Amino acid sequence: MSNISGISGTSTAELLKQKSKLEEGGGTDFAGHLKSALNEVNDLQETSEKAIADLATGQVKDLHQAALAIGKAETSMQLMLEIRNKALSAYKELGRTQL
Repeated sequence: MSNISGISGTSTAELLKQKSKLEEGGGTDFAGHLKSALNEVNDLQETSEKAIADLATGQVKDLHQAALAIGKAETSMQLMLEIRNKALSAYKELGRTQL
């Protein structure tokens, strides 16, 4: 089960390491990062659906954990939609650029 806390801040040293990897060509490509993020959102959605099903059937063990799983899934979906909207906006702006 992946959690959304992986989005938390990164130290400057780690960022510099990642930058040097990218400059050397050893970094992961954008498509890889995007696929990884989408898989994480999907995992959170599946966990949320299971929590909702457990709530509906009365099999929930911890109401607080179920509410957290649902909240994380909702937040990650909102973030993904905002990123998609920004990417589409940037794509449309590129289409309007004159060469």
